[in-house]
Amino acid sequence: MIARRDFITLLGGAAAWPVAARAQQPAKLPTVGYLGTTAASAWAPWTAAFVQRLHELGWIDGRTVVIQYRWAEGRTERSAELAAELVRLKVDVIVTGGNAAVAAKQASSVVPIVFALVDDPVGIGLVASLVRPGENITGLSTQGTEVAGKRLALLREIVPGLRRLAIMFNVGYPSGVQEVGEVQSAARRLGLVPVPLEIRRAEDIAPAFESLKDRADALYVVGDALVFTHRVRITTLTLIARLPTIYFVREYVEAGGLMSYGPNVPDLFRRAANMVDKILRGARPGELPIEQPTKFDLVINLTTAKGLGLTIPESFLLLADEVIE
Repeated sequence: MIARRDFITLLGGAAAWPVAARAQQPAKLPTVGYLGTTAASAWAPWTAAFVQRLHELGWIDGRTVVIQYRWAEGRTERSAELAAELVRLKVDVIVTGGNAAVAAKQASSVVPIVFALVDDPVGIGLVASLVRPGENITGLSTQGTEVAGKRLALLREIVPGLRRLAIMFNVGYPSGVQEVGEVQSAARRLGLVPVPLEIRRAEDIAPAFESLKDRADALYVVGDALVFTHRVRITTLTLIARLPTIYFVREYVEAGGLMSYGPNVPDLFRRAANMVDKILRGARPGELPIEQPTKFDLVINLTTAKGLGLTIPESFLLLADEVIE
């Protein structure tokens, strides 16, 4: 879009410009389409990490690059609309995660795509392989299925009487469904009874908790855009139901959840910026291997633990990367 003052200048003086002067006009800045699955505020720490790393690599928004932000507000259908919009804008690369990565791939087989929040990109058919993703897409896997057993082991450590495990997940999120399968297998190996808790939309959350009615001793929440958008409601309902709960990332614990274990998401977005840098400098996304998390965080909320009547062993607290009081 041409600014008003530039438009006036164009009308008044373009005809008099020498051919050489016109040829020296600055080229269009590279454009990054940044497609978030939730609200801007929810992704703020991750976005800040991404932008900071781009800055370190010489890409400054408004000076050497343009970043077009779009937010799906936790609605899967909105992700598809926004991905198509970014393609129409002819961005040079799209950065996204979760279900929005699938929407971006469906929107274009040409525009480079970098995802930072996908559990099992091969399993859901997003890429051909981790070593050579192929086509126009690459990114970072969150290894949701791989760390499911670890999360469950951590939860069991502070809930010694755990016998029945509720598992909340969005059935419309393919990676989440895969993670549920792994959690159920891990639960059975530990002699636990898994209790699946399916949701499809925000309106399903409260009824899902009502359906539990003393059927579970603890809750495992599978992360996705829907539950992340409504994390305050979910953590509030877990406290009312007095359910010890483990989550994917620390933001749930900040909202009052008991504990989380998963990859350090800001670090994933910093590394996504590294990939964007390579692509803007000519690399082909399909030839950039899918990367794995290298930093995992265990976060626990002591206030919530006390409210649930749980005593957290000192040895467990020493393992935590962060303790919220």
